[in-house]
Amino acid sequence: MKTQAAKTNGKLNIEQIWDSFHQTRDSQHRNLLMEHYRDLVRYAAERLHAKLPDKVELDDLISAGSFGLMDAIDAYDPSRGVKFETYCAPRIKGSILDELRSMDWVPRLVRARAHQLAKATHTLEMHLGRKPDEQELADELNMDLEEFSRLQRDANAASLVSLNNKCGDAEGEKDVYEIDVIKDHRSEDPLLEAQKRDLKNLLTKGLTRAERLIIVLYYYEEMTMKEIGATLDLSESRVSQMHSSIVARLKAQMNTRKKEFAVE
Repeated sequence: MKTQAAKTNGKLNIEQIWDSFHQTRDSQHRNLLMEHYRDLVRYAAERLHAKLPDKVELDDLISAGSFGLMDAIDAYDPSRGVKFETYCAPRIKGSILDELRSMDWVPRLVRARAHQLAKATHTLEMHLGRKPDEQELADELNMDLEEFSRLQRDANAASLVSLNNKCGDAEGEKDVYEIDVIKDHRSEDPLLEAQKRDLKNLLTKGLTRAERLIIVLYYYEEMTMKEIGATLDLSESRVSQMHSSIVARLKAQMNTRKKEFAVE
């Protein structure tokens, strides 16, 4: 009955649907909201997909973003005075970023930093008539040298993705990529890499999506608490509080495991 009343001339009355959803919290109204805002997910996924290697499927990004949209719908509180479109955007991006990390691809934030550095370098070169040094670039970006070094490291990491580009026109049936013709003198030990992945999965097992993102972004992406807060739409202090709580729980779990092994 309420769903029919929420339609006018065949169109969804989004405000009435929101009101009904906040009263009932049922899946029917949640699905209507998902349908109404699905273009936001596609928009975010397509912008990301345009800057990623061909091997990354757009549908995978859309699927991941849909989970972020669902989380945003469930957590949205209109009394805060923030438009839902504004509120859900970082959650959708964060969900897609989580998926990219599981695929071991460079996230959009890293690519954005590479673009930010390139833009600042070009601006200073035009102004100074020469290549700027690190201090001048840091000043242009309003950063200290430590933060600038982290940005520069991320920008260099983004350039590694270009190894997935096709290398010329392959004469055979199989495509040849840049990475196929470059000898890697610093190849990682497969066993060590497998152990690292197992450790990451162990650390993040049982955590919520937000908690898992905090761990991955802080320890694997080396993002600051402030940057993580902007990604998850949380305050810096809240991220720090959640991080401390997660670490305390992980330490307790490790201590329990040590006792179990000691008994054995």
